[in-house]
Amino acid sequence: MTFQRNDLLGIQDLDPEEITTILDTAESFREISERDIKKVPTLRGKTIILFFHEPSTRTRMSFEIAGKRMSADTFNISASGSSLVKGESLKDTALNLEAMAPDLIIIRHAVPGTPHFLAQCLKTPIVNAGDGAHEHPTQALLDLLTIREHKKSFRDLNVLIVGDISHSRVARSNIFGMNKLGMKVTVAGPPTTIPPFIEKLNVNVTYQYDHLIPDMDIIMMLRVQKERFNQPLFPSMREYSKLFGLTLNRLKNARDDVLIMHPGPINRGVELDPLVADGPFSVILDQVTNGVAVRMAVLYLLCRGTLEQ
Repeated sequence: MTFQRNDLLGIQDLDPEEITTILDTAESFREISERDIKKVPTLRGKTIILFFHEPSTRTRMSFEIAGKRMSADTFNISASGSSLVKGESLKDTALNLEAMAPDLIIIRHAVPGTPHFLAQCLKTPIVNAGDGAHEHPTQALLDLLTIREHKKSFRDLNVLIVGDISHSRVARSNIFGMNKLGMKVTVAGPPTTIPPFIEKLNVNVTYQYDHLIPDMDIIMMLRVQKERFNQPLFPSMREYSKLFGLTLNRLKNARDDVLIMHPGPINRGVELDPLVADGPFSVILDQVTNGVAVRMAVLYLLCRGTLEQ
């Protein structure tokens, strides 16, 4: 199947075949990162703008590395270094960028729906690199690629997502993707971090999860996003860690092939014990590696690159 979309705005918009196309394409690009010379001419002559309004390490760097490995010209713009600080509107900034004829604009913004707004204003393809607490599609895609790499099939896998669900764009994108591919999702966290009516997204909800660990194929821990809190959602980080942090003791009844995932950055000792984060069940660094392959696939599919490898 070919990928016919001009933008990648969210997993909610994609059907299972489109998700599979992206994952298959990413798999074909993964070996490029294992070569001595990590460079192919696939996107030679293409111009990609990374427009990030929020801090980022993994997402920004992996998009930039993905572009450079395929010989694209990549340019970084931050909000503080743009005319937005002079009072220019986001739309006008984006229209001026489009007037310079880029082939793709990748945007991260704190306001949900910003990539969708720009996609309506611009003809240039838009990639959502995270919009507020809404979606983070490429993170979900790299998570799915990591799961497929280790589990081979998605059908009927049991997934537990633990943490600050309300503020997690990663959780939302993964829930959409996992449901579409036949996985069974349960979310867990303090009641104040579970959004109302989340059951409508076809997930189970629990407020303590020890009893579920023996049945789980994947346990995904989320960072507590204190920077998005309007008010404290639980008494202390110490209490959160005690009730919801994943420790070796909690994992003693887990399956031998359970996968421990985390989108990063990790608050060590809060959501994850360091011995778990660095332990044999952890695939966190595999997620980072697969992030480059997934973003190479997304750039290729949206820029209509050529397969001269």
